[in-house]
Amino acid sequence: MTQAAARPQRGGPHAPYEEQGALRVSTQGLPGWLGPVVEAAATLRPTQLSRFLPPEDGRGRQSAVLILFGEGPRGPELLLMERAGTLRSHAGQPSFPGGALDPEDGDPHTTGPLRAALREAEEETGLDPAGVQLFGVLPRLYIPVSEFVVTPVLGWWRDPSPVGAVDPAETARVFTVPVADLTDPDHRVMAVHPSGHLGPAFTVESALVWGFTAGVIDRILHFAGWELPWDRSRQVPLDWRA
Repeated sequence: MTQAAARPQRGGPHAPYEEQGALRVSTQGLPGWLGPVVEAAATLRPTQLSRFLPPEDGRGRQSAVLILFGEGPRGPELLLMERAGTLRSHAGQPSFPGGALDPEDGDPHTTGPLRAALREAEEETGLDPAGVQLFGVLPRLYIPVSEFVVTPVLGWWRDPSPVGAVDPAETARVFTVPVADLTDPDHRVMAVHPSGHLGPAFTVESALVWGFTAGVIDRILHFAGWELPWDRSRQVPLDWRA
C-alpha cells in the first residue's frame, strides 16, 4: 500500500465513544499500517463519506456494522460476508457484518453501536469478540432503500478466531479480502444499478462488492491515502454473473 498526500479536512471528534469500559475505543497497540485509518476516522465528516445522511427528523432504524481489519498471509485484510439470497433486505449482497440495534445493546448514541457491531458479527460469522479491539467510529450514514441509520465501527482483529456462516438463512459465506486486492486498479469498477445509478465497486473473491459496503471501503481507501489511480469508465451491471 502506498500513502498519498491527500488527507480529510478536520472535523469534530467522536467523543461519546471514547470511554466505554469493556467497550472502550482504543488506538493503543495497533499495527503501524493502521495509522492512516485511525487518522481518517478521527477527522472525517459525514459528507465526506456519503451524500446519504440520516434524516434530520430522526427517522430510520438504528444499526451498526463492524469494519474489521486483520493481518492475513498477504498482509492487511478486511472481513466481509455474503448475505443469504432469501433475506428481505440486501439479499445476496457482500457486506460488513452487522445489523439493527437490539434494545439490550443500549443507547444508540453511546455504546449501543459498539455492542451491536460485535454482537451481530459474532452471530453472523462466529468470530470471538474478545479478540477484537475497537479503535474508531465513523459518522452515521443512511441507506435509503432499507431506511437503516448505520454507524460504522472500526476494529482490529488482534486475536483472530475461526469464522464461517453461522446461520445459512442469514449468511451465505464469510471471507476475507486482502487490502492489496481492494486497492488493485484491476479490481476496481463502477457498478451500474438498473436505475442507472453508478457507484464504486470491487471484483474480489468471486464477488462484486457494491452499494453501501463498497462506498465505505472506497472512502476509507481514499482518505487513508491507500487509493491507487483506477479507471472509472470501467462499468459492470449488477447482474454481472448472469
